Amino acid sequence: MRSAEPRDVAVIAYHRAAMFRDMGSIPEQDYEPLRQASTEWIGSLFANDGYAGWLVEHQSSVVAGGGLLIREMGPVPGRYRVSRWAHILNMYTEREYRRRGLARRLMQTMLDWCVDHRFEVVTLAASAEGRPLYESLGFVPTNDMVLKR
Repeated sequence: MRSAEPRDVAVIAYHRAAMFRDMGSIPEQDYEPLRQASTEWIGSLFANDGYAGWLVEHQSSVVAGGGLLIREMGPVPGRYRVSRWAHILNMYTEREYRRRGLARRLMQTMLDWCVDHRFEVVTLAASAEGRPLYESLGFVPTNDMVLKR
């Protein structure tokens, strides 16, 4: 496992688009436009210290990865100061490497990094397949809602 770097933007964008495709969230024809748009976005996040990521390699190929979207959050009840929150995203493992504990290792690495960097809140959006892993690490469902336009 290693930290992701700006040179890894293309593989991270691939993971992001493949994740949505594999979950059935996008039709196949939306894969490439999502990958291209993600490449630009993730590149800008790296340029502004808004992204931290990790990749798992096997025989010089990236087989899994995940990252954190770093954002500032204003005061909320119980936290009366501006703080940094992390949102886990782009969790992806190549099909032939699934069920080997790679996602758990990535998650634990990211959560340890969040502790070391004093992030107060870590969020994520869970797929049905990922939910048991996230719950085993202490994540709980919240009342978040979404409006899509």
